[in-house]
Amino acid sequence: MRSGKQLVKQFALDPEQLDSLMNETLGETSSEQLDEAMGATVGQVAPQEIVKGRVLRVLEDGSVFVDVGYKAEGRIPLDEFDDPATVVPGLEIECLVEAILDEDGYIDLSKRKADRIRGWETIIETHKEGDVVEGAVLRKIKGGLLVDIGVPVFLPASQVNIRRTGDVAEYIGQTIKARIIKIDEERMNIVISRRKLIEEEREELKQRLLSEIEEGQVRKGVVKNIADFGVFVDLGGLDGLLHITDMSWGRINHPSEMVSIDDEVEVKVLKIDRDRERIALGIKQKTPSPWENIEDKYPVNARVTGEVVNLMSYGAFVKLEDGVEGLVHISEMSWTKRVNDPREVVSIGDQVEVVVLEVNKEKQEISLGMKQTEVNPWDMVSESYPPGTIIRGRVRNLTNYGAFIELQEGIDGLLHITDMSWTKKITHPSEVVKKGEEVECVVLSVDQEKKRIALGLKQLQADPWSMDIPARYHIGDSVPGTVTKITNFGVFVELEPGLEGLLHVSELADHKVDNPEDIVKIGQRVEVRVIKIDPDERKIGLTLIQTHFDEAEAETEGGGFAEVEPEPQQLGALASQLAGLAGRIRDAESGAGKGAKKKPAAEEADEADDEQDGDA
Repeated sequence: MRSGKQLVKQFALDPEQLDSLMNETLGETSSEQLDEAMGATVGQVAPQEIVKGRVLRVLEDGSVFVDVGYKAEGRIPLDEFDDPATVVPGLEIECLVEAILDEDGYIDLSKRKADRIRGWETIIETHKEGDVVEGAVLRKIKGGLLVDIGVPVFLPASQVNIRRTGDVAEYIGQTIKARIIKIDEERMNIVISRRKLIEEEREELKQRLLSEIEEGQVRKGVVKNIADFGVFVDLGGLDGLLHITDMSWGRINHPSEMVSIDDEVEVKVLKIDRDRERIALGIKQKTPSPWENIEDKYPVNARVTGEVVNLMSYGAFVKLEDGVEGLVHISEMSWTKRVNDPREVVSIGDQVEVVVLEVNKEKQEISLGMKQTEVNPWDMVSESYPPGTIIRGRVRNLTNYGAFIELQEGIDGLLHITDMSWTKKITHPSEVVKKGEEVECVVLSVDQEKKRIALGLKQLQADPWSMDIPARYHIGDSVPGTVTKITNFGVFVELEPGLEGLLHVSELADHKVDNPEDIVKIGQRVEVRVIKIDPDERKIGLTLIQTHFDEAEAETEGGGFAEVEPEPQQLGALASQLAGLAGRIRDAESGAGKGAKKKPAAEEADEADDEQDGDA
């Protein structure tokens, strides 16, 4: 049906022509009579009014034309119909008049708004706040979900579930039940809560559960949450905690290794705190502890195979079976190798053979050893290195008291400084050997229990104190020497390479000497006389004859020393000194002078040697 205005536009009629045609067509019928006749057949419509209509046609552009009993047709978008396939001519519907468009001659209609108003009216008539409703989740909107319960209502995201949901969009398309918590009639708005309904249902289930549950029961539940320390299991109204230590007798690093969210699990009730509404659960307790007969399964000295499951700075944990782990301490990993970190020997996942060393059932601890699966090389040391054996080894380390010589991997012998030289006083091993160099030594002794081997360097040569030194040096001999060391009790004089004698402080002058450096200096050449030889103690006692001896002074043809012309004022003192020296020598040889106030030179030399030992 086309309006008069459209016809006028189509045929381009001017008003006079239109009036003429109208009068010719109507004849004697007046315009008042025409309006009255049309009013009897065409109803009146007003904006925001719900009217009934009948579908006339559906156009390809998605417009649906509807006859609402008005002088003009109404138009509705096809997408306002739930099922466009059912929209055919003759279909009767209710629609809302949104606007009357006189200019185009159409009425703007809305089926969706009419349905919502009718649904709202039905909901208001049949429901109130607190009622339970059911509907399908339509879509996700800002802050929550839109749910169709006859009309679209709002479900806030915080009211979707008891636990926070990652994405509420997962509920789209689901049919849910919820409780009406707010109705705003003016704004035609309803807010519902699924969470509140679940909480009410869970409270009822919780009270029933607490009245039935007992310790020791085995029940089924659903995993609702996973944390680092354990799993929360819904038992039906109340969550129980399944701690990670109660999940398996074996080692697990995280609960997710055993369960996932929404898994159904069977658990044992370990403890119930009804006042605090807390329940402790366990899975491993459903089976016997592997430690019950541990001594029978793993007796001491038994050889077993296990898997390395964890490494610490002090050792490696080896799994013998699920729930049973033993510790191999780093000291039990090798007989010879110095293990500073277990990673030097094993890695996680390695299969290793071990020996059971100790079992503590109460503490659930097992001590294991790896080196015990091999022959202890120290058991063969006595046979491999008997005393007197000459060996070659590398200097592995130096200490203040000696050098450690590596005989084979993990087996060292100690070369003490006292066994480095027969004649020379060694203060540090670096004077004789260097770290890393190879040396030849002789085995002196083997202590298998303490795992010690004593080595000697000087023992490769004959002891010069047994015959050589006593044969070449005699009491009363006058010999040259060089000052090598000065102490508070005397001076050490090198008589030949590697051989030193002690010039006691009392033998430096006839008068009391407080500081030996007032008489001699290190490196100075001196002439001394032998006053004591002790082969057992390996000591030579000396007395000073002449100081300030200079190597630049020529020696005599007979191998003696050139005469040093004393100054006249020194002759008297020198004569007195020589007389005193001769007397001390006679006393030393004859044993006389025991009752004298001054001690014999030989006895003083002994005391000086004792002081030397104490100082060293």
